Amino acid sequence: MAITAKTLCKDEFFYGHKACAGCGGSLAVRNALKVLGKNAVAVLPAGCMSAVGFNFPQLCFANNAIISTFAGTASMLTGIEAGLRRRGITDFTAVGFAGDGGTADIGIQALSGAIDRNDNMIYICYDNEAYMNTGIQKSGLTPFGAKTTTTPAGENIRGNIRPKKNMFEIVAAHDIPYAATATVGYMTDFLNKVEKASKIKGTKYIHVIAPCPTGWGIPVSDTVEIAKEIVDCGLWYLAEYEKGVYHITYQPKELTSVSDYIRKQGRFRHLTDADIEMIINSRNQKWEKIRKEWA
Repeated sequence: MAITAKTLCKDEFFYGHKACAGCGGSLAVRNALKVLGKNAVAVLPAGCMSAVGFNFPQLCFANNAIISTFAGTASMLTGIEAGLRRRGITDFTAVGFAGDGGTADIGIQALSGAIDRNDNMIYICYDNEAYMNTGIQKSGLTPFGAKTTTTPAGENIRGNIRPKKNMFEIVAAHDIPYAATATVGYMTDFLNKVEKASKIKGTKYIHVIAPCPTGWGIPVSDTVEIAKEIVDCGLWYLAEYEKGVYHITYQPKELTSVSDYIRKQGRFRHLTDADIEMIINSRNQKWEKIRKEWA
């Protein structure tokens, strides 16, 4: 049965945390755990969700959860899965929640190793497109043109000069059993991908866009809307990789304005029309490849 707001578990497994108002990452963690249930065992590295979820003497998880080293989310999941299985416990899901830096930069080696071994786990990257917990520094998933504290916007360099690392296709290149992209803006799509992943044996990876109002420079009330708009304007796509095949799970009938999406965010305020045109051209090239190769 497809998961909807009406069928989603009413129990809360992540609550009382200290996340900022409008935090997209907390939405992803809260609702994913509602899908996976009380027997999920969660691993969180250094990052926003561990910082807001483990505040002594409070623990904001109703199920078992542990902080890992920054680089070790996937390797700790390996140990938890193997240890519980060795004890004869089978009714559990080992799930990791790591940010963009802890996934695409610091944690990519452990994730690659886990996929290579095909350890039975779900790895969820909540992507807010910078190291938000430590002051908004650039990560490998920061998009072109974004202003961060390490990629400031100046007269000569206009924010981040590198493109966003394509973690979805990097993971798929390992021939992983299942990988997907998602966004908290289309929550039903995300939740159904989490449920699907929970029923597949081996390593599963879900990459969910989770806006950070503080780092993105948007009102706290706009998190869900901006997380939808990034898909609607074509700068992010909802897709799956399974059994060696890519396919799009949602395609807007007509792409909306990239400029409107960008102009709503403080991190892009410095961009010129020419900068935005470069972003649009890059988007068009990506969609041309998707339509040609994934159709």
